[in-house]
Amino acid sequence: MDRFEAMSVLLAVIDAGSLSAGARRLHAPLATVSRKVADLEKHLGVRLVLRGRRGLALTEEGRAFVAASRRILEELDTAERQASGDYGALRGGLHVTAPIAFGERYLLPIALEFLKEQPDINLRLTLNDRQLSLADEHVDVALRIGHLADSALIATRVGAVRRVICASPDYLARQGVPRQPEDLVRHDGISFQGFATAPEWRYRKDGAAFTIEPRPKLAVNTTEAAIQAALAGIGIIRVLSYQISDHLRSGALQELLTAFAPEPLPVNIIHAPADPLPLKVRCFLDWIGPLLRAQMAS
Repeated sequence: MDRFEAMSVLLAVIDAGSLSAGARRLHAPLATVSRKVADLEKHLGVRLVLRGRRGLALTEEGRAFVAASRRILEELDTAERQASGDYGALRGGLHVTAPIAFGERYLLPIALEFLKEQPDINLRLTLNDRQLSLADEHVDVALRIGHLADSALIATRVGAVRRVICASPDYLARQGVPRQPEDLVRHDGISFQGFATAPEWRYRKDGAAFTIEPRPKLAVNTTEAAIQAALAGIGIIRVLSYQISDHLRSGALQELLTAFAPEPLPVNIIHAPADPLPLKVRCFLDWIGPLLRAQMAS
C-alpha cells in the first residue's frame, strides 16, 4: 500500500464530506476510493471514519491521523519543491485570495500585469468574501480587510478603508438627513451578510464607541444587492468606502454622519511563515505591495 497516496485519498474524502464527493474530487471510481480508505484502516488496525446517513464523521483516532497526515503531506510537498528548484525559480502555481469587490477593483489589474512579466507562473485568483484558511485551502497569499486574528501569519499593511454610512438623495429628501447617530432609529436600514468584515453600525463620540442601528427594512445576502437597494431609495446602508466610491463621486449616494465615523479598517497582505519563502511568492509580494499602496493612497 502506498501510504502517501492513502493519506491523500483520506484527506480528499474528509475535505469533500463524503466518499462519493471525494471520488469526484479525485476523478476516481467510488469503489476505488472506498477500498483505499478501508485498506488504510486495516493497515492501521483502527477505524478512522464513521459512515452514517448524515455523511462521514472522524473517530478520535481519525482526527489525530488526519491532522498528522496534513503535516506530513505538506512537508513532503515542501521538500519536493525545494529539491526540484521550485523555491528558487519563478515558475509554478500561485494561489491568491481577496474579497470580491476589492479584488476586482485593486488586485486583479495588478495581478494581470504580474502575469505578463512572469510567463512561467500560473495564478489562481480566488475572490471570495468568506475568508479562506491559508493552510486548508493551500493559499499562498491573501489580502485581508480588518484586524487580524491569527498572529502566526506574516502581515504587510498596504492601506486602510473607511466604514461608510450612506443613502440616496431621493431617500434623504423623503425621510430627512440624520444629523446624530441617535437619529437612525427613525430611519429604514438595509443589512447584508456574507462579507467577512461587514461594517458595523458603529460610531465614535467624545472618545467612546457605541452602536445604533436603523429599523430593519430589507436584509440581503450580498453587498451589491444592498447597494442597489440603497440606490433605489429603500434605506440607509453601511459599507466599505471602496465598494461605493463611484456612487459617492457621482452623487448617486450621499455619505452620512462623517463626524462620528469609526477608525478605518487596515488592509493587509498576509502569508504563512516559511523559511525559505518561495521565490515566486516573494516576487509577487514585492510586486503588489507598492502598487496596492499607491492605488489606495490615490
